[in-house]
Amino acid sequence: MAEFYTVRHGQASFGAADYDRLSDLGWRQARWLGEHWREGGRFDRILCGDLRRHRETAQGICEGMDLDVSRVELAPQLNEFDFHSVTRSYGERDPQSVPGEGAGRSDYYRFLKKAMLAWAEGKISPVESWQAFEQRIGEALKLIGDSPRGAKTLVVSSGGAIAMMVRQVLGAHAETVTKLNMQIKNTAVSHFFCGAGSISLHSFNHVPHLEREGRREFITYS
Repeated sequence: MAEFYTVRHGQASFGAADYDRLSDLGWRQARWLGEHWREGGRFDRILCGDLRRHRETAQGICEGMDLDVSRVELAPQLNEFDFHSVTRSYGERDPQSVPGEGAGRSDYYRFLKKAMLAWAEGKISPVESWQAFEQRIGEALKLIGDSPRGAKTLVVSSGGAIAMMVRQVLGAHAETVTKLNMQIKNTAVSHFFCGAGSISLHSFNHVPHLEREGRREFITYS
């Protein structure tokens, strides 16, 4: 049986002009995770989406593990959905729901959850349809699962993509994606086993490299 570990990217640059890059803390989170895995950690394959925050997270992990970053394979199937397109489409449908200037993160997350539910129900039409997102993540799971018996694969992606993986593995309702997406911590690890044409979830959303004295304050969700 093969196994794989998914990792959500480190803290990105929420509120900045370019969200798609790691903050200084995001880099530290990634390196800390790599250091956590340095002793006893071994990956036969490292896959990541081709978004900048994915590539930087994979680089940080490799630095922490003292691995050559050239080992990382880019897989665009692992990219996050275009949340700007989803929220923009929902905002056009329901302008009153759009968070006003100066709104906090919690207001934005509530808005995103409503937008994702409308997207799943086919009420809005962003650039990528919900069905296309489902299909793309299904292709990613096939790519990950195409590993020899006993192999360990590291997968760096985003919250929404990982949440969709979990939904497909568990056969859960579409709303599960929106709920899990809001819970997944930056550089959180989820563990899966695959074999005989099936995938099972072993553990979800753990941050062992941050749940220690002096680091708990660095657990983030953006």
